Amino acid sequence: MSKRLRKPVKKEKDFSDKIIKILSQSANKAFNYKQIGAKLELDDTQSRNQIIKDLKILAAQDKIIESEPGKYLIKAASQDYYEGKIDMTGRKTAYFVCAELEEDVFIPTNNLNHALDKDIVKVYVYNRRKGKRPEGEVIEVVERNKTDFVGVIDIQKNFSFVSTANPKMYTDIFIPKDNIGDAEQGDVVLVHIEDWPKKADSPFGKVIKVLGKPGEHDTEIHAILAEYGLPSEFPIEVETYAQKIDTSITESEIANRRDMRDTLTFTIDPKDAKDFDDALSFKKLENGNYEIGIHIADVSYYLEEGTILDDEAYQRATSVYLVDRVVPMLPEVLSNFACSLRPQEEKYTFSAVFEISEKAEVVNQWFGRTVIFSDQRFAYEEAQYIIETKDDTIPEETSITGSSYQVSPEIVAATLKLDELAKILRRKRMNDGAISFDKVEVKFNLNKDGEPEGVYFKVSKDANHLIEEFMLLANKKVAEFIGKQKKTFIYRIHDEPNEDKLFAMQAVISKFGYKIDFKQGDVSKALNQLMADVNGKKEQNLIDTLAIRSMSKAKYSTDNIGHYGLAFDYYSHFTSPIRRYPDVMVHRLLQFYLDGGKSVDEELYETKCLHCSTMEGLATNAERDSIKYMQVKYMQDHQDQEFLGVISGVTEWGIYVEIIENKCEGMVRIRDIKDDYYTFDEKQYALVGATSNQLLQLGDEIYVKVKNADLVKKQLDFNFLRRSGESVN
Repeated sequence: MSKRLRKPVKKEKDFSDKIIKILSQSANKAFNYKQIGAKLELDDTQSRNQIIKDLKILAAQDKIIESEPGKYLIKAASQDYYEGKIDMTGRKTAYFVCAELEEDVFIPTNNLNHALDKDIVKVYVYNRRKGKRPEGEVIEVVERNKTDFVGVIDIQKNFSFVSTANPKMYTDIFIPKDNIGDAEQGDVVLVHIEDWPKKADSPFGKVIKVLGKPGEHDTEIHAILAEYGLPSEFPIEVETYAQKIDTSITESEIANRRDMRDTLTFTIDPKDAKDFDDALSFKKLENGNYEIGIHIADVSYYLEEGTILDDEAYQRATSVYLVDRVVPMLPEVLSNFACSLRPQEEKYTFSAVFEISEKAEVVNQWFGRTVIFSDQRFAYEEAQYIIETKDDTIPEETSITGSSYQVSPEIVAATLKLDELAKILRRKRMNDGAISFDKVEVKFNLNKDGEPEGVYFKVSKDANHLIEEFMLLANKKVAEFIGKQKKTFIYRIHDEPNEDKLFAMQAVISKFGYKIDFKQGDVSKALNQLMADVNGKKEQNLIDTLAIRSMSKAKYSTDNIGHYGLAFDYYSHFTSPIRRYPDVMVHRLLQFYLDGGKSVDEELYETKCLHCSTMEGLATNAERDSIKYMQVKYMQDHQDQEFLGVISGVTEWGIYVEIIENKCEGMVRIRDIKDDYYTFDEKQYALVGATSNQLLQLGDEIYVKVKNADLVKKQLDFNFLRRSGESVN
């Protein structure tokens, strides 16, 4: 007799997670099993029975509450339900970051439920058992990080799509036909997401601005600004308001200020600077000490609170320094003229005036509003020439005027003494534990059309350090003056470095033969030693970058925790109000307290600090993107050239290579390395050849050639040619 074939038993489904999600999305509403079944679009008997069973189990587990017979609510303090931020990867998955959780939670693509990078979301967390990687599902997008995106439009007959170059934006944006505006096929556009229907694969958007054609210089620069929500021009009403401001210097206002027009005063700035925030004055006193004034443009005199000009400056919060242009915080009539401390002009300033001894000790200090007259404008190169040669004649090749000229003996003597005092101040800071990050800055020689013709590196010298030390002194002493009064103030704070990041950096730099000696307990001195050791080496830029990334980010706050990197207990930003709004607020608060005002609302100013820190971060990202863009543009014109580079990163999909002569970084994809079959070895930070066992690892020098230079994605791809030292076949 043949065996009867058993009918397979249908496995019961567990609806627990979906029930939690439904109840969480309506946290104050009770549901019965029929309502949950309807939400899940299930009406068969077996499914309904399973829902009833799961509801009872969840209630027994104390995850939900039976608020009345047969009706259930999510438990308010459910330990599996959290609010935090989405951090997208480049592979359409994400991590959920929440301060309440010990580790980040993995979010698979199908559990994102319309969440985008940096959105604030509510997440239900699964797999919280030990040994299991926690996973989660987004149940609600609480707050969008951004709703405006830059991309290229693809116009079809009845609709369009906009795709972005951002690897973390995993979906394109659907544009209905009547929302295309003036866009033409292939334009770079700024779009606003208006809606994302529950069952739609893509969000619905509207074109709000056409930026131009891909690859065109102005298009790409404006696209960078638009990507971060940064303006490219001032509203006409703001420009009109600024033009009407009375910028004349009047006797009545001079009478309200300390008159320092007769004191020797000069500025030292980059040769291409158009706004001069700060000036130094110098006078030798009869007792042998020196009166040194740090004079800062009195922007707050012109920038009245509550005006449209002030509102615009606050919203911008900072000037944005792109490779080929500056997007100023203030209109040009103020930034380049009225507030700029230009030579041979009287200007209103806010000053910190110190009596300083030969040992660079502050004996006395004074803060207040002043009027000055700038006797001389120097570029850093000119001041550096005086410091190095002690010569009073600036040669033609160094002069910003294009011809040689003579400097007064008084200015030469003042420059040399200020340099001497600055070096003492710098030594004191370093001995106190300040960290010296003199990272090489990449700069471009641009032609009249903004096209890159060459690359050079900006290095800080004595003249830069001279200005830096006296600006730091003013910032420190202003913060200390108010901080010790225990009044609300805006500080520039910097927390201690992240220990995990330091250990991760240690693993990388050991490949180059360096180490950080944590045993001594003084991380700052160990980092300074590392900076000194790598100075001038091929791997300097990589290690400088890693060290900076291991540090906490400096930010603005009313809660003073000190500045770790500078080794200051008190620090603020007082010296650049033309380009930073926090400095404007510091000026206003300082004057208010000098006039006897009581402590202001801390919560209000903390909100302003958060805004300014956020805008600073966006400006920094835009500046970085503009450098990447210009590097790609530069390399487009050098596609036939071989370059020697250093491997700056190793991943499972290839190696990052930084070209030594110009610091441009690109990727060699693993499939494009033809001399062997390579796999990624995480422990060695290396690609290992299957046949030869040869390594491609951090710090190795290799020759590469440009394979692809993508201006829109700001991305370089290289072809691997050979290792350094290998002969050309």
